[in-house]
Amino acid sequence: MDVQLKRGLLDVCVLASIKNEDSYGYRIIKDLKPYVDLSESTLYTILKRLEAAKMLTVRTAEHDGRLRKYYHITSAGIARIEDFKNEWKEVVSIWQFVAKEEAQQNE
Repeated sequence: MDVQLKRGLLDVCVLASIKNEDSYGYRIIKDLKPYVDLSESTLYTILKRLEAAKMLTVRTAEHDGRLRKYYHITSAGIARIEDFKNEWKEVVSIWQFVAKEEAQQNE
C-alpha cells in the first residue's frame, strides 16, 4: 500500500478512536487492534502529528498514581473524519470501476 495513503488512513483511524470519548495510548492501540496493527512508536508519531495539526488536544491526568496523557478530538479532527468519508466515496467509486474493467477483461 502507498505510504502516504496508509499514513492518512491511520490518522483517521486514530481520530475515529477518540471521536466519542477521550482516550490514551494503550487504549487506542487496543481499540484499533481488530482493524489495524499499530505499534506504540507509530501511534505516538501519529498523535504528535495530529496535535501539531490541531486535530486533537492533550491533557495529563493522574491514574493509579501515574500520569497519563489523554487525547481529545477537536473540531478540526472531526472535520478531517468527515472529509475522509467524502473522499472515500470517490475511492470506492474508482475501485468499482477498476474491478469492473478487470471482470470484463476476464470474461
